Amino acid sequence: MNFVQNFPFFSIVLSMFSGTISSVLPEKAAKILNTVLISLVGLMSGILLVYLMETGEPYVYWMGHFPAPWGNEIRAGVLEAGMALFFCIIMLLSIMGGRKKLFGEVEYSKHNLYYILVNLLLSSLLALVYTNDLFTAYVFVEINTISACGLIMIRQNGRTIEAAVRYMIMSLLGSGLFLISLCMIYDLTGHLLMSNIKESVAVLAAQGEYRVPLMVTIGLMCAGLAIKSALFPFHSWLPDAYGYSTVSSAAILSSLVSKGYIFLLIKIIYRVIGFDIVMQSRIIDILFIFGLMGMVFGSLSAIRESDIRRMIAFSSVAQIGYIYMGFGLGTEAGMTASVFHILSHAATKSLLFIAAIGLTDVSGGSRQFFDLTGAGYRNKMAGVAFTVGSLSMVGVPMFSGFVSKLLFAEAAIGHTYKMLPAVMVLALSTILNAIYFMKTVLRIYVPEHKADYEVITAKDEKEYAVTVACFILLNIALGMFSQPVQSWIHAGLAMFG
Repeated sequence: MNFVQNFPFFSIVLSMFSGTISSVLPEKAAKILNTVLISLVGLMSGILLVYLMETGEPYVYWMGHFPAPWGNEIRAGVLEAGMALFFCIIMLLSIMGGRKKLFGEVEYSKHNLYYILVNLLLSSLLALVYTNDLFTAYVFVEINTISACGLIMIRQNGRTIEAAVRYMIMSLLGSGLFLISLCMIYDLTGHLLMSNIKESVAVLAAQGEYRVPLMVTIGLMCAGLAIKSALFPFHSWLPDAYGYSTVSSAAILSSLVSKGYIFLLIKIIYRVIGFDIVMQSRIIDILFIFGLMGMVFGSLSAIRESDIRRMIAFSSVAQIGYIYMGFGLGTEAGMTASVFHILSHAATKSLLFIAAIGLTDVSGGSRQFFDLTGAGYRNKMAGVAFTVGSLSMVGVPMFSGFVSKLLFAEAAIGHTYKMLPAVMVLALSTILNAIYFMKTVLRIYVPEHKADYEVITAKDEKEYAVTVACFILLNIALGMFSQPVQSWIHAGLAMFG
């Protein structure tokens, strides 16, 4: 075995052990360890991606060198390695962008606890990306849930505790449905390994056996992960969780946590049940309808918000709707558009949360729409960053959001009965996006100079300036050089199949 093939295992284990080590380290050492860890895991993921692109074949890694059912398996392909690399980039930039605010949002004695939770969250995301075993996926789904809940409530005020409780209730409901489906699929097939389950499901489908239990199982899996990823109408926990947690937590939660569950669902569609079987079921039509509803009602809720962070949070409901709408189209093109939107939304939504905190800092700490008047002049870095993020969300050419919407439109064109609703809702959602994002951009650039408001420059916050610059470049890179990314997605999905 080539040494580079050990990198997925190293990445997961190092992240878990770093969380343990951070518990006995002082704040500064825990911060350095966290930065080094994320950078190292990102580097290993990048090297693995290059290796897999050269070989053109995925591989299976036996944990402990024992095959299933005695051992556990990790499976790595170009999509997994690329997604792990992207997750590391977003997590590192999100931590950097909100690091200075951490001192005012979290008690100093709990800073090492914050980095423990981040490390555990990273390990769970990597495990969801790489694992080839459904029960292992469930275990790390729970680790992900606990870590995310801790990141919400570590700020320790009434709103965050309430948000964490609501998040935990909805998350446990989703986890419970997923666990029930896991038990049912094990009862039907006798396997927990994804590849083995797929072979057994294909036999059952060909023979027409256990059709109803199989459909119920698929429905429960989709419902459980849809709840955990905040698909409309299961999104009630999301605005408070994103709106009142620390800025780094909001950026990580909105960009990565829900995307980990969605990526697991993609793996289930391709490697557990089978793409054709899932796409032929009526369950995919239900996801399509909920996706369309999320695109509209998430945007309408955002328009009614006067709190900038809650507005961005409600926007996430709409963007998650886009992803599920792509699933619901039931085509390879729709799935490609959804995977690209995972990248686009992660890069853009983190940028918006990081930019929003810069705007509120120079507005007396207020997050209310009216108080942000002129904030783009008082913090030019945050103003430019929020403008770029807004243009991307609306779908202006040159930015990643434009490519996402173009791919969704292309995927919908020619579909027998889903083309018209998909294109109409896509157009309506774009108009609604423009209403609430552009009115905010106009507001922050309305000239109004107040002496009691602080003015922040790049020299004052160098790390913040570097962070927003990197996010902007990442967004433009996805928008301007999308063809290689699409080729990578196509290659990854082909390896999945």
